[in-house]
Amino acid sequence: MSENVLNRYDFVLFFDIKDGNPNGDPDAGNLPRIDAETGHGLVTDVCLKRKVRNYVALKNEENPPYAIFIKEKAILNNLIEQAYISLDIDLNESPSDESDGRKRIKPGKGQGKEIDRAKEFMCHNFYDIRTFGAVLSSGPNAGQVRGPVQLTFARSVDPVVALEHSITRMAVATEAEAEKQGGDNRTMGRKFTVPYGLYRAHGFISAPLANQTGFSVEDLELFWDALLNMFEHDRSAARGLMGTRKLIVFKHASKMGNASVQKLFDTISIKKLNENKPTRDFSDYEISIAKDEIPEGVEVLELL
Repeated sequence: MSENVLNRYDFVLFFDIKDGNPNGDPDAGNLPRIDAETGHGLVTDVCLKRKVRNYVALKNEENPPYAIFIKEKAILNNLIEQAYISLDIDLNESPSDESDGRKRIKPGKGQGKEIDRAKEFMCHNFYDIRTFGAVLSSGPNAGQVRGPVQLTFARSVDPVVALEHSITRMAVATEAEAEKQGGDNRTMGRKFTVPYGLYRAHGFISAPLANQTGFSVEDLELFWDALLNMFEHDRSAARGLMGTRKLIVFKHASKMGNASVQKLFDTISIKKLNENKPTRDFSDYEISIAKDEIPEGVEVLELL
């Protein structure tokens, strides 16, 4: 039987990027996300959760109870429907208009204990649901799950510069494209990078919500593992060199917590070692924790 999470956790994650695009903005031509007022780089919480999901899926081959609900090309309503089918709950299926002739459960079906059973099934089988939560009412109703693990946007410690590079492709995709270019197969493109950026994200883990979704101590250890190694299997030319640099965890002695999160996060400071040159490496910074300011009942864990 899995052990319940009995403590509240808050954490700070530091990761960096060199000569890559950590999180392109599709509304801005895939430029790196930047705070327009301060120039600091941004990486969304959705981006970080995606990397955690991908790591867990690779490590556990998407086998329950480590299947992933939010993934590429997933049809979410079909996954929710499968919960009802697996539990042998009849929701008065109606003939489908789709070409495969299958009977499908009408959206919104399910009530009371049926919803609770379906929700429990989904939490048990899908790691990301019991970790981050999910809305499971878009098809057959399995309710909504509040996830115990939440993340903020990551923000760069210093302002970053988004560079634009011209690139050349020495081939074309079709004969028509080659003829249009008069035999010259070269096509031009653009690539955006950040020379260097150290990013800081904050996270929170609620013990009461963990016990509601079934997020266990084993799941928690897997989550720490994912944060430490999620970039190791997410390599691409577009992302340059990315990696987790530091993971600082504040473990509370109680499930409700022993200190405010702002007070804990304020004990972590980052110092730029040379103000006269631009940062281009993690060694250009020094991260320190004022451990004498940590309140009683809180333990500091440096996982990296």
